[in-house]
Amino acid sequence: MESVEIKLQAPEDVKELVAAAEKCDFDIDVIYQRIIVDAKSFLGVLSMGLQKSLIVSCHGYDKEFSNTLRKYSVM
Repeated sequence: MESVEIKLQAPEDVKELVAAAEKCDFDIDVIYQRIIVDAKSFLGVLSMGLQKSLIVSCHGYDKEFSNTLRKYSVM
């Protein structure tokens, strides 16, 4: 299981993340404090709020999704 800290700045970023997650055949969670939502849910991810540090937890591996995560990762 891979976990990455990301920060999304705009609704377009959320749309790109969700679109990439929807192509994966495994579960992906987005976590903020004690709240966990499905990364394949646009409204769920958007409800977490923009410009906050979020943790994305992947229960599998997909190269394209990892590239999308890297784009938004906080280093």
